[in-house]
Amino acid sequence: MNKKKLKILEILKIMSKENMPVNSIKLTEDLNNSGYDFSERTVRLYFKEMDQEGLTLSHGKRGRSITEKGLAELHNSRTLQRVGYLSAKIDQMTYKMNFDLPTLTGSVVINTSIVEPKHVMDYCDSICQVFEKGYAMGTLLSLLGPGEKIADTTVPEGMIGFCTVCSVTLNGVLLKHGIPMTSRFGGIIDLVDGTPTRFAEIIHYNGTSIDPLEVFILSSMTNYIGAIADGNGRIGASFRELPAGSRELVLHLANRLKNIGLGAFMRIGMPGKPLLDIPVNEECIGAVVIGGLNPISILVESGIKTKSRALSGLLEYNRLLHYTELPEQIKQYL
Repeated sequence: MNKKKLKILEILKIMSKENMPVNSIKLTEDLNNSGYDFSERTVRLYFKEMDQEGLTLSHGKRGRSITEKGLAELHNSRTLQRVGYLSAKIDQMTYKMNFDLPTLTGSVVINTSIVEPKHVMDYCDSICQVFEKGYAMGTLLSLLGPGEKIADTTVPEGMIGFCTVCSVTLNGVLLKHGIPMTSRFGGIIDLVDGTPTRFAEIIHYNGTSIDPLEVFILSSMTNYIGAIADGNGRIGASFRELPAGSRELVLHLANRLKNIGLGAFMRIGMPGKPLLDIPVNEECIGAVVIGGLNPISILVESGIKTKSRALSGLLEYNRLLHYTELPEQIKQYL
């Protein structure tokens, strides 16, 4: 963006936080406190131009307020600036988690869905089937009660936080064993008789600001109900690349992770060979990893309102419980 555009966006940003019209004196003060060098005359010139573009509305001597168009302009600019944000967040969470495989201690990356406990109870059998059929990231989950907090998300009164292990946890575990993992894209996979056949839709991580699986679930593009019924459906997954020379160690670690409830590899390819028709770099192997949000997606498909957030934070491994404990554990929140 050019300097003029950035200054206009900074003005809109300040105005969006006000509940009343802002005059040039107040705005100039706020801008200078933010590190910008503005004079009142310059602010008035910007105001005049922004009025003409419909970004602001004049209220005479009272000042100006931001319009719906101005708010939309501010939102769109933030979205453009956040392209690639998810890819950066994956790297950040990979670095922050400190789960130690030999001692089974430390934190893992989780996804959190805010939902009414009665809905989890009503669909408990179906949720558990997603785990049982192997369509979930491992076999572990956690429940957060009202008032509990994970990162910047606090569970509201009357709700629970349904936490599943995020597949980015694999990135962290492998990195601690000297294996870098590149997260290429998230998507939905077609299942035929329980066997993954192809990626039906994909979104690259370095070109989005939100988790692809959140998009596919909310867009009603999945079919978990069919997947658990007869193995024919669409579930969330992601595609990763790893160094070709790490394949044997990856297979060994995948088995160890599965034994402790963190198994998530759906397929691990061969060096330089395509996997589910996805090309792989010559010195790499491809891997298909199951989506962490898959279990709670049953509720969305059934018309139950949920608010899910992938990579929502870190949770200690000892806070996780086996999915077979869910029916009993959910009762305490009813």
